[in-house]
Amino acid sequence: MQRTTRSALALTAAILLATFAVAGQSTPKPAAKTATKSPLEDAMHAMFDVHAFGQAEISPDGKRVAWVESLPGPGGAPSANSAIYVAELSAPAAAKRITAGDGKAEFEEHDLAWSPDSAKIAFLSDAAASGQLELYVINVAMNGDASPPPVKKPAASKPSAKSKAAAGAGASAAKQLTHLKGFLASPGWSPDGKTIAILFTENAARAAGPLQAETPDEGVVSESYLEERLTLVDAATSQARQISPADLYVYEFDWSPDSKQLAITAAHGNGDDNWYVAGLFAIDAASGAMRDVAAKPGMQIAGPRWSPDGKKIAFIGGLMSDEPIPGGDIYLAPAAGDGEARNLTPQINMTADALDWTPDSSGVTFAGIYNGQTVVGRAAANGGVTRIWTGAERLSTNPFVPQMSLARDGTTSAVVRESFSAPPEVWAGKIGEWKQITHRNADLHPAWGKSVSLQWTTSAGAVQGWLTYPRDFDPAKKYPLVVRVHGGPSWAVVPDWPTRWSYAMALPAAGYFVLQPNPRGSYGQGEKFTAANVKDFGYGDFLDIMAGVDEAIAAAPIDPERLGLTGWSYGGYMAMWGVTQTNRFHAAMAGAGLSDWLSYYGENKIDQWMIPFFGASVYDDPTVYLKSAPMSFIKNVKTPTLVVAGDSDGECPPPQSYEFWHALKTLGVPTELVIYPHEGHEFADPKHSRDVIERAVGWFDRYLTAVK
Repeated sequence: MQRTTRSALALTAAILLATFAVAGQSTPKPAAKTATKSPLEDAMHAMFDVHAFGQAEISPDGKRVAWVESLPGPGGAPSANSAIYVAELSAPAAAKRITAGDGKAEFEEHDLAWSPDSAKIAFLSDAAASGQLELYVINVAMNGDASPPPVKKPAASKPSAKSKAAAGAGASAAKQLTHLKGFLASPGWSPDGKTIAILFTENAARAAGPLQAETPDEGVVSESYLEERLTLVDAATSQARQISPADLYVYEFDWSPDSKQLAITAAHGNGDDNWYVAGLFAIDAASGAMRDVAAKPGMQIAGPRWSPDGKKIAFIGGLMSDEPIPGGDIYLAPAAGDGEARNLTPQINMTADALDWTPDSSGVTFAGIYNGQTVVGRAAANGGVTRIWTGAERLSTNPFVPQMSLARDGTTSAVVRESFSAPPEVWAGKIGEWKQITHRNADLHPAWGKSVSLQWTTSAGAVQGWLTYPRDFDPAKKYPLVVRVHGGPSWAVVPDWPTRWSYAMALPAAGYFVLQPNPRGSYGQGEKFTAANVKDFGYGDFLDIMAGVDEAIAAAPIDPERLGLTGWSYGGYMAMWGVTQTNRFHAAMAGAGLSDWLSYYGENKIDQWMIPFFGASVYDDPTVYLKSAPMSFIKNVKTPTLVVAGDSDGECPPPQSYEFWHALKTLGVPTELVIYPHEGHEFADPKHSRDVIERAVGWFDRYLTAVK
């Protein structure tokens, strides 16, 4: 599953949470005593100081692994810079850094891609000019930087553009191929090794993707868009040419085995919005001529992969709520475009999130989610699905869903492995027999209790969730419980190491149980389960959540009079919805929530996502939106609710939070609204993440510490 998808930022962390130790690793030691002042500070140390890995790629010959990792900033926390390392699988301790600079200065370097002969790596770097990524190629055998810089050495400040250029000039074997202005992403070599394809948004002022902070509108609001175009760069001459149409936004691509065509997912218009209606096309590498590969699929599609024999294109199709979180069934389409796409995996009880072909084109290997765990499986082209490996951990080179990088043999792979009790590290080897390559987070230990998988049954069938115990758990005591609902809704809680975006996972350090359910609408139980909340937001899914609360109370010493509810995005909506439907929760926090689907439709930047879930636009069927809007039942609220949002969030705009907070204030319900400046849907500033954690814990402490 070599990486050719559009990347917003290589080191974006996930907001999923989870549980057991990674298979093959020793049981983690208890939380080490540190100089921090409180268990909450211990938790934030573990969440903020984790060394992040944005990518891990196996070489095509299966002998080497390269990865992207964060670099330490002031105080040891990860900085905005990142570095690329490469190691032989046979000698991982001798890892070398590859860079466009001299190996001493820090840069933003990521989005790596191996050449077909495993001798070179293409990557993006801002070494030439601060803030402007360019495409570089380096011969790995020529690299002489023998050791990585100290992991914990604080970085005083980001080098200036001038000092960067001086540091990199004549000091590196890396060759700069492009001199572009705008946003570059996702380099991918042609199979013949002559060309590198990239996604390029000319003159873009920010990274691509709806998670980023939106540029504020001013003056006459324009409907013109900057399109992300497929651009081919000649590896020998450095000549770059854009081949996709100027009015088409390209999301992903994959080369045909003869290097003459590329399969792309693309749509006209606003790139952030129209991913939801993207189609599958083939584009000629020489002329730019395009053709449809399959009839309009009528669903969201992602991850196109051209078969080694050149006859088929595989892709993921399903009901997806967010571009960075693909998931669904596996489809095959004739590459010639002379037939319908065929579903390889109907009725499976899992979700495919990333895929690649077997070397003989007989089937597709996929990474996905199964019942709250990560699964690696194989779907035969002539029918039948086999599970190869399953683990209670997150297995990924993608910050949101399971994914892995496969070598040409179809079995040797590279992954980033992590669980709720084991921080992320790079591993490589045969599927299920991986060997640990890095030990960057060896000093980190969990600051929370154990996690267990819970199962319960509702009208949707089997439902699963993760229950995390308080730190220093005493079975003789009763504890409060906070329910954290994941975003999406097409997503799932899968075991991973909490980061600064995982604000709710600081609560176990403060003496709380945390339940993270995967209700209907989630990944991991098959497409029927994922689609079970269509036209039903807040009803069946909320029933599943409340049944999970009852299951948790039956399974652990939880005080039913001290229940809290929280979530972000769809989870923020569910927090707002939940307090209008029941008084069982005595405190709530809604992050980036949705209070009124009718007004939200006209405020957000990605309204195309709503039609598959609601069946029609708000203008054609306002009733279906009205029945699921928290504002329709706002006078029922008695629960004290903290409301937080970013001021530049295009996915869940802050007026939704203002509307909910204003209503609670007017009705006399205890509430507080916090708006964070210059933040999008996923917060960029660590100080704001810390503030969210401290406010969330303080809010729940205020209303749940005493028995009601």
